Amino acid sequence: MKDEFLHKKLQERKDLNAYRQLKFQVGKIDFCSNDYLGVVKNNLLRIDREFGSCRHGSTGSRLLAGNYPLIEETEKLIASFHEAEAGLIFNSGYDANVGLLSCVPQRGDTILYDYLSHASIRDGIRLSFARSISFEHNNFEDLRRKMAQASGNIFVVTESVFSMDGDIAPIEPIVQICKASGAHLIVDEAHATGVVGDRGEGLVQQEGFQSQCFARIHTFGKAVGCHGAIVLGSDSFRNYLINFSRPFIYSTSLPESSILAIKRAYELFPRLHSERSHLKSLVTRFQDTDTSYRKVISNTAIQAVIVPGNEYVKELANKLQVYNLDVRPILYPTVPKGSERLRIVLHAFNTEAELEQLLELLGSAKSEAFTT
Repeated sequence: MKDEFLHKKLQERKDLNAYRQLKFQVGKIDFCSNDYLGVVKNNLLRIDREFGSCRHGSTGSRLLAGNYPLIEETEKLIASFHEAEAGLIFNSGYDANVGLLSCVPQRGDTILYDYLSHASIRDGIRLSFARSISFEHNNFEDLRRKMAQASGNIFVVTESVFSMDGDIAPIEPIVQICKASGAHLIVDEAHATGVVGDRGEGLVQQEGFQSQCFARIHTFGKAVGCHGAIVLGSDSFRNYLINFSRPFIYSTSLPESSILAIKRAYELFPRLHSERSHLKSLVTRFQDTDTSYRKVISNTAIQAVIVPGNEYVKELANKLQVYNLDVRPILYPTVPKGSERLRIVLHAFNTEAELEQLLELLGSAKSEAFTT
């Protein structure tokens, strides 16, 4: 079958030096993955024996053959952990955001979303019939101004920890604005799950605003070390998603083996105090050290070093790879032009010596000493 019509777009991406290719992560020091607490790397779940009694296929969607006691038991456990009335598990964080935002806001409603929201949030909004308006990143005063343009049921969407900058949303003023306007707050906790809070409960609970949220999304592909996601809210909200969310209705459900891993991770989170403490100390060290390029202020595991230009940031990442450090570049158009960056992820399993090596190289990145 002819595919020449694809070549032009691929060539355009190559001309921008933004062509994406799959790579293996083999034998290098991990400053790249979202395994923040080392649940995967250190095999903390240890459930191999239990997998033997679990099915590795669910045989259908949840509305047909794919529902089973363990998945509903796990939904209740996670909802209780996050102090929510109910929860519904989706196959991925992407599915959860698309499934929620495409079906809940209706024609005549308004979605106000942070400009730097994740692609899954934006794609869900695109599939909705509601009007959408972005507000400046983490700028609650701009949100307040944009609120005056909203009509119908109003939904405010933000992330708690942003995936590219690692900065944290100003949850308290956003909650107050939503309260005053009667808006429904939706918070994606993907990069806070397991990491933020004394028990890994996330930013919203840490600040005590769980009862003020219409919905929260906790994904399992980061610190949980699995895959999938849960959308938390009221019982009525859960029933609404079961009836109207197309990614939920028309997807084969996760198998028992996946759900068991998710359940075990949630049972593990409250005990990972030393991992979260070590991670916090690495974050502080990184933020306190000067580098050759501007760093984004972040108190989370995600650290961004701005290296403008696809060519330059790829070159710097390649040099770090030579030193056995797995650091990946984030290119335009994933981020706005001029804000290309190294997205450096710190983990509970990274040692102080590994971090010092990375900081030393970043500190000398513009000198002749830092060569391949």
